Amino acid sequence: MAPETRASVEAATAELSFTVNTTARSLRTGRSSLAALIVPDIANPFYAQLAATLQEELRKRGLHVVVCNTRARRDEEQALLAEAVQQRFAGVVITPFRLKPRDFEPLTDAGMPVVVSADVSFGPIDLVTPDTRAATRSALQQVAAAQRRRIAMIAGPRDAAGGDPRLEQLRSLALRLGMALPHELVVRGEHTREAGATGFAELMSRRHRPDAVFCGNDVIAVGAMEKAHELGFDIPRDVALIGHDDASFASLVRLRLTTIRHPAAEVARAAARLLDERLDGRKVHRTVQVKAEFVARSSV
Repeated sequence: MAPETRASVEAATAELSFTVNTTARSLRTGRSSLAALIVPDIANPFYAQLAATLQEELRKRGLHVVVCNTRARRDEEQALLAEAVQQRFAGVVITPFRLKPRDFEPLTDAGMPVVVSADVSFGPIDLVTPDTRAATRSALQQVAAAQRRRIAMIAGPRDAAGGDPRLEQLRSLALRLGMALPHELVVRGEHTREAGATGFAELMSRRHRPDAVFCGNDVIAVGAMEKAHELGFDIPRDVALIGHDDASFASLVRLRLTTIRHPAAEVARAAARLLDERLDGRKVHRTVQVKAEFVARSSV
């Protein structure tokens, strides 16, 4: 419209305190002004930071973020994807935990932009993924420099989507550095403090105890740290402990946690850019790698 027409309309809306009827607008445009962020555990500070930054970035485009918590359950993930299609959301950013590539077909068939934040691909869908190889190697080198050779891992559950790339990468790099990650020193569980505590106790009850324990994320590591204190193990004298993500509490806990930083804010910004490109008409899917960083603190 002409500049003078726009000025007249804006003056009228201000005078009448007019607000946009977003429901009516979505019926006209065929798209909501809402985008969904679907994560497995909103209580994890990593996802809280992801949500805050994504909201800030998408607000610049006039989109509002609805945060959905799945508790890492497949039925919840499926239900929320179906709801996104029914509500005609503008797009979805998701960290899937137990979904399969075929589960995204209803969204792609509907033309809904989807961005996955994960270690593995879920087919022809935009992906934000961490580049952790160099950081993991640095963590192993620090462990080796501390004269540790028998490492263990408290990993994620067996039925997680795409397996456990963090475990596979750790085992591969450890072998190259002359370190052992035997199968009997891998325990599995959900990405929770309780699983960290249970897993640590199980590892330290083995006949041949590990002298370094890697954890699937920092929440697991905190649970392991609490159990170590309860059982009378000194970290790092008796056993080194390494987390993953560098959640906000990692530098605040009693024993500052050595970890691999997966920058949540950068993940969110990359996801927002990919979603924005899709809304602008890009058809070909893209993958963006976000570089991880080893953060040395006092638990090794």
